[in-house]
Amino acid sequence: MKNSYLSWGRYPNIPQKAEIIYWPNNVISKINAVIENNDTTLAYGLGRSYGDSCLANSNNILNMQNMDRIISFDKQSGIIVAQSGISIEQISKISIPNGWFVPVSPGTKYVTLGGAVANDVHGKNHHNAGTFGCHVNSFKIYRSKEGILECSENLHPELFKATIGGLGLTGIILQVEFRLKKINSSRIQVNNIKFNNIDEFFELSNLHDNNHEYTVSWIDCLSQGKNLGRGIYSYADHLDDNFLEFSNSKKINFPFEIPFSLVNSFTLKSFNSFYYNSQFKSKNSKITDYESFLYPLDKILNWNRMYGKKGFEQFQCVIPKTNGKQVLKDILKTITKCNNGSFLSVLKQTGDIVSPGILSFPIPGYSLALDFPQKSNSNDVLFRKLDQIVHEAGGRLYPAKDAHVSKLNFQSSYPNWHKVENMRDKTLMSKFWERVA
Repeated sequence: MKNSYLSWGRYPNIPQKAEIIYWPNNVISKINAVIENNDTTLAYGLGRSYGDSCLANSNNILNMQNMDRIISFDKQSGIIVAQSGISIEQISKISIPNGWFVPVSPGTKYVTLGGAVANDVHGKNHHNAGTFGCHVNSFKIYRSKEGILECSENLHPELFKATIGGLGLTGIILQVEFRLKKINSSRIQVNNIKFNNIDEFFELSNLHDNNHEYTVSWIDCLSQGKNLGRGIYSYADHLDDNFLEFSNSKKINFPFEIPFSLVNSFTLKSFNSFYYNSQFKSKNSKITDYESFLYPLDKILNWNRMYGKKGFEQFQCVIPKTNGKQVLKDILKTITKCNNGSFLSVLKQTGDIVSPGILSFPIPGYSLALDFPQKSNSNDVLFRKLDQIVHEAGGRLYPAKDAHVSKLNFQSSYPNWHKVENMRDKTLMSKFWERVA
């Protein structure tokens, strides 16, 4: 047993004890051993969920990351079958040299395949690729009463829909079959354009999003007045040069936990100003490896430690296109008034491709993600205000990143939540689900 398993945001700080799973047949014996003493448990991958959705209500998890084997890989069709504990990084080592790439990737490659399905992750190409669940053919799942089931759109279709984005509550995902996407290069052409305010972001988004595979923006959430929401908009595409190499760049390790947060009002203002002005020209273009563009923070291992012992919370919302510009302005104005900003502020358009997942997060509109050092009093005040803005706009928060949403707001923004509850394996329960459902 080990007591060091936390969520990535390290808030709430509730260490988890783990039973290690190596093979599918371990699940049955391990889950029975855990629930005999603790009633419930939860599958845990690489712990990159930011809030409490990866924390078992019993504080006893099943660590799945050693279930990391590829079962089969058809190099002609790009269809791959792998165990749920394998990471996007491990898949990429095999797929990229053969001209295939993960169809959808979040902002880190250190997530497991099971986690990608359970959280129905999305990325910088949501506007043209949808969520990860859109590319899943089938999966095998263990349920305490039925045993191992294979699920697809035709086999146990309701369980299939409830598991994609179902936060690991419908059963233990054992293996997944999904479709990779064909690429002719692992290198990416990136174009960066500075914009002076949120109005200019919308102009750039309308001009470029439909014409490029990846789009994303960093915004300075501390800017005000005529510069409210200034930032840097990026659009990018894979090259066509037959350069197919797995990126294995050197990493910097944040070596230890510090007692205080390096992210504060002074460092935020300095960083945001420096980052925005570091691009001297209004537009630049460069060729980079996929890792630098898709996973920039992965170059710093354990970067979450920079927030200190108290950790941090992420506020990630998606708001509908209707009145989206004004809602984003209201959110940014609220943040500047509270003087509690974020330097990891990511804004992107979400498309209209519908996921099969019942609890899938994206809706057609705009997603905004911000990281805040954990300060209980000030965060509570700020988040209540932001929650109200998002709620009134018909938006929602991302369960994989959340540590605070109210039961009322969650259930109203995910009206089909009860379908997942009805399909939930009663031996599985997370802190998040106990809180909101």
